[in-house]
Amino acid sequence: MNSLVIVESPAKAKTIHKILGKEYTVKASIGHIKDLPSKEIGVDVENNFTPQYVVIPGKEKIIRELKKASREADTVLLAPDPDREGEAIAWHIASEISDKKSKSLHKKIYRIVFNEITEKAVREAISNPHKIDMSKVEAQQARRILDRLVGYNLSPLLWRKVRRGLSAGRVQSVTVRLIVDREREIEAFMQEEYWSMNAEFEGSRLPAFWTRLSKTNRESTERNQKSGKETKFFIPDKGTAQEIADDVRDKEFVLSEIERKQRKRMPYAPFITSTLQQEAARKLKFTAKKTMLIAQQLYEGIELGEEGSVGLITYMRTDSHRVASEAQEWARAFIGTIFGKDYVPEKPPVYKSKASAQEAHEAIRPTYTDKKPEIIKRFLSKDQYALYTLIWNRFLSSQMAPAQLEQTTFHIKNPPIPPLEKGGKGGFEKEWDGGILESPSYEFRATGTVVRFDGFMALYTEGKDEVEEENGLTLPALMEGEVLKLLNLLPKQHFTQPPPRFTEATLVKVLEEKGIGRPSTYATILSTIQDRKYVQKTEGKFSPTELGMVVNDYLVERFKELIDVGFTAKMEDELDHIEDGKIKWEKVVTDFYKPFHIDLTEALETVGKVKPQDIPTEIVCEKCGLPMVKRWGRHGRFMACTGFPQCKNTKPILQEGQDINGQNGEHNSQQTDQLCEKCGSPMVMKSGRYGRFLACARYPECKNTKPLSTGIKCPKDGGDIVERRSKRGKQFWSCSNYPQCTFASWYKPVPRNCPQCVAEFLLEKRNKNGDVMLFCHKKECGYKEVVKIQDEETVGIGVT
Repeated sequence: MNSLVIVESPAKAKTIHKILGKEYTVKASIGHIKDLPSKEIGVDVENNFTPQYVVIPGKEKIIRELKKASREADTVLLAPDPDREGEAIAWHIASEISDKKSKSLHKKIYRIVFNEITEKAVREAISNPHKIDMSKVEAQQARRILDRLVGYNLSPLLWRKVRRGLSAGRVQSVTVRLIVDREREIEAFMQEEYWSMNAEFEGSRLPAFWTRLSKTNRESTERNQKSGKETKFFIPDKGTAQEIADDVRDKEFVLSEIERKQRKRMPYAPFITSTLQQEAARKLKFTAKKTMLIAQQLYEGIELGEEGSVGLITYMRTDSHRVASEAQEWARAFIGTIFGKDYVPEKPPVYKSKASAQEAHEAIRPTYTDKKPEIIKRFLSKDQYALYTLIWNRFLSSQMAPAQLEQTTFHIKNPPIPPLEKGGKGGFEKEWDGGILESPSYEFRATGTVVRFDGFMALYTEGKDEVEEENGLTLPALMEGEVLKLLNLLPKQHFTQPPPRFTEATLVKVLEEKGIGRPSTYATILSTIQDRKYVQKTEGKFSPTELGMVVNDYLVERFKELIDVGFTAKMEDELDHIEDGKIKWEKVVTDFYKPFHIDLTEALETVGKVKPQDIPTEIVCEKCGLPMVKRWGRHGRFMACTGFPQCKNTKPILQEGQDINGQNGEHNSQQTDQLCEKCGSPMVMKSGRYGRFLACARYPECKNTKPLSTGIKCPKDGGDIVERRSKRGKQFWSCSNYPQCTFASWYKPVPRNCPQCVAEFLLEKRNKNGDVMLFCHKKECGYKEVVKIQDEETVGIGVT
């Protein structure tokens, strides 16, 4: 019996063929084979939003090969990824290879699903074939249609109202709004001063330890400010801080209470898509796009020498924390062998997933117990090894025992003044003007945490988005009631900080919390809003560009509901309901389109363009003597004379450090994470006459410079491919070992393996129609494709 298995990628096909052997033929569709047309809307709005699918250009040869192979097979098993996109790919393949005249071929076509590419999982899937899940197909189709309706209608509107060449998307536009709103919060933030009082005490045993003032009964000396769940004590100004310091120095302090708490720190759940992207951003500095690209490689299969191609992790697009029982068993056995029986919990832990999670999926975990990261390191690239190690450690730690912590808090107070009958002042002091004042009391606190049993922490601790105060002080073994010696008193000035800009990790976290998009789409969302120049990332943090703020403000004004966070989350829930069979996709699209079309019509009827206000400058026009302003144009800001139209003098805006001729003096710089190999100082990114480059921050003491690396290795000698500019200013990419290595390309290298020959990277260019093309750098391969963004429509439409 001859069976044909069809998957999406050649790498996945190779891994599965190795598992199944010669009795199966395995072919790859190389992603989607059909989609909505690129030159027209492709949705019949008047006929219940019927989609008009066409074969993607360049996929004709693949379809012919699949048809031929399917005719020769007794059974056809469609095995794209186990999600909506995979179900849609399977449906399109089935529609193309089915015999339109005879149903005989259609009857032998089945769908199989597996969450890991192991022999057991694949053979179990083959033993349980089923029909294509049309509810999943319809959910994917509804998303595609919604995104096409938004993109195809908003793009020409933005061309008319803002600037030609712009585009908009349903989910990306809401993400831009989050970044714009956060930036305006930062701009509107009013900084406030506050002080803290830190005191160093010494008891009967060393070491001495630092504490912080946490409470006082002085009037007008404290300001409580909520920080997360806690309320912190602050001193309002320097004068008050000095008064407290002067008073504290004259007091006697005792250790009034020692508070001890036993705490458990539970292990973190195994990764799902969103948490993998967040943790890879925190610990590995990976973008969401890079994380998903490498995870796809690990899932589909890595060549492990003579063993061949092996899938190392389970499916990486998942929102479920579920773990198969057999995986938990091997994890427990492994933990007991490596760490000891104390690290194995009594029962395997169970982690709760969100209500909307697809429990048929598993969490992201390793697939084989014998594939420890260090054992197979030689077969992995640096980034593959880093991500695989992260997944391996996170999964194993999730199956380990909790950590046992002991938290000790010292409460240090000045003793109350003795009552009158004991010769004291009765708890009151006399002021200089003869008035009576309650005697000030102060309480300092110090907290130390001791790890009594490290549990899962022996293997893994999670990264943090923001720096937190550490409770890791080493406290001496003292007794309650001890009189302490005040060694030092240190008032510290602080200022309240605005909310931080989003990083890749925190933005993904907010998208998930607010229900914007789905984890499988986050990588596309984040890369698209940067590609469109709506946001920029500086030192790992997102901020909106002026163009992004202009487009956002216009869309918020004209399409308030469409760009509303709550409305977007509601749309995602409705797509889930389509997948669950609870609602028809036509109703969801119709309910969305009616109000959207009304808003669109009103926006198109308004006259005029959207332009930001001119920004005054102190520069004087050399032609007429009037002031120059920064004016908005089709290519961004430029300098223009306020005497227009009588004076038409304009010129480009000079970057910091450029002279009047545009040449760089002291180049505008941006610090990076790289260190200078000559002196160890940080490297900064600068712009010169031949483009961007890295230079030592200690210039002119250290004059070390080097080109900007793309992170991709040269195919000739393994050097870094770097970004350069020709003498005429044209950008190109070449090997860092020039002139010893002569590799060079006018086209941008993209860190993606060729699906056809598995070359290390592809090259990117635009054709005459403005489409982005990816093609293999190996001429003999000949692979090429038109880039499609499945989640959002990014078409550009001419406006007359």
